[in-house]
Amino acid sequence: MPTRDTTDSPRRRIVEAAVELLEKGGSDAVSTRAVAAAAGMQPPAIYRLFGDKEGLLEAVAEHGYAQFLESKRAQLDSEPQDAVEDLRRGWDTVVEFGISRPELFAVMDRATGRGADMAHRAGLEILHSRVRRLAAGGWLRVDEELAAQIIQATGRGAVTTWHSTPADRRKPALLTALREAMVAAITSVEPTVPAAETGPAAAARALRAALPDDAGVLSDAERYLLREWLTRLAADSSAPDT
Repeated sequence: MPTRDTTDSPRRRIVEAAVELLEKGGSDAVSTRAVAAAAGMQPPAIYRLFGDKEGLLEAVAEHGYAQFLESKRAQLDSEPQDAVEDLRRGWDTVVEFGISRPELFAVMDRATGRGADMAHRAGLEILHSRVRRLAAGGWLRVDEELAAQIIQATGRGAVTTWHSTPADRRKPALLTALREAMVAAITSVEPTVPAAETGPAAAARALRAALPDDAGVLSDAERYLLREWLTRLAADSSAPDT
């Protein structure tokens, strides 16, 4: 892969010019000739750096992911006081990005290159970290993988529906309704772990309390071992509650 962009490098100038053209005129406006002119360069530079238009669009997608991830990581710099509100805020960030930058969002969604794929995976890691916070606090009513899928599906569906609806019929209330439906689908009204308690010990106490005596998916021996492990974790005051 080419080295990462440095400030005002030819690669960066070309990518930023392509993004500007994309957002003003759609993907059809991103011709190699138009991008080269906007970047103040000659078309051969694009072929040398990106191979062809598809290679350039992959770089545009990677650039979009970098901008998007920067905004998402900024939200994670401080530990949220309310994991459910943090979920709402993260969902809003994704949807707002998709609504405000539809052409870039579409290119990002279609990207298959290694750089865009790595950035996409980084975004998923941030999503899963939010889901883990909910799970650790006892908020999840479904398993973590299903919760992540519901968050993704509702966010993407909100963006798609917004753009497929005529402008004069778009209602922001729809976005709020979809977000709250997502929250209701994956979280409980009250956490199973008390708000004052977090970490492995608290989570073990919550799971031990919720474990039914006749859990059919477990044998008697498995149920006995699970209760023993949960009891040890729950009693371990040295376990870091972070």
